[in-house]
Amino acid sequence: GGNQMQNVNYSFTGKTAVITGGAQGIGFQIVHSFLAAGAKVSIWDYSEQSLEIAKKELAQYSSQLHFAQVDITKRDSVSAAATSLPWAVDILVNNAGITRDKSFAKMAPEDWDAVIATNLTGLFNVTKTLFEKFNPNSTNKRIINISSVVGLYGNFGQTNYAAAKAGVIGMSKTWAKELGRKGWTSNAIAPGFIATAMTKAMPKEALDAMVAKVPVARMGETSDIANAVMFLASEQASYINGTVISVDGG
Repeated sequence: GGNQMQNVNYSFTGKTAVITGGAQGIGFQIVHSFLAAGAKVSIWDYSEQSLEIAKKELAQYSSQLHFAQVDITKRDSVSAAATSLPWAVDILVNNAGITRDKSFAKMAPEDWDAVIATNLTGLFNVTKTLFEKFNPNSTNKRIINISSVVGLYGNFGQTNYAAAKAGVIGMSKTWAKELGRKGWTSNAIAPGFIATAMTKAMPKEALDAMVAKVPVARMGETSDIANAVMFLASEQASYINGTVISVDGG
């Protein structure tokens, strides 16, 4: 696809970012993009195995990296990760999330609780805990929340996920209003259908059917999301606040 074309080069030298769910999928691509642009990055992830793999794959950037194994549903786990940070935070990307898809008729209360705990309460926990850890001297502090197109439109079998992702949009817009005068912007990104290990495991017919619905006629790449995150994190985006950018091919 067109994701190889590049005519924007970002510099994040001297900036730091915390990226939740940063050891795999979209999060890992976001981490890689920030590291390549010179930022220091703290990767927060639930999976120790994924963190180990990420550490090996990002060895060339070791001086710019910090790792934390975190369960964002547990406030003491989030607090420990925040305490371990070696630097003040400029950019927070709330990307961690899970799915427990079932039709509403078949959705167990546990399926609801797990997704809300991670995708909504977890995002509150992380942002609340890191709030005091942001760089006090910066007037370009950034909160970037990864929502989803399903938070805007709903989706069959995703009552829990759609509700959480819609909630993320509500939080993003509220923080934009409250924190705008204090040197933050708060925005959400709503990815569409993105090629990750999770989607690649789907049956080919299902993949083809989904691609057929996308006006630009391809699945999104993780780099498509990372590029939007980089833009919102940049100082050029300082007047974009409280918005949702859909990255979904139309």
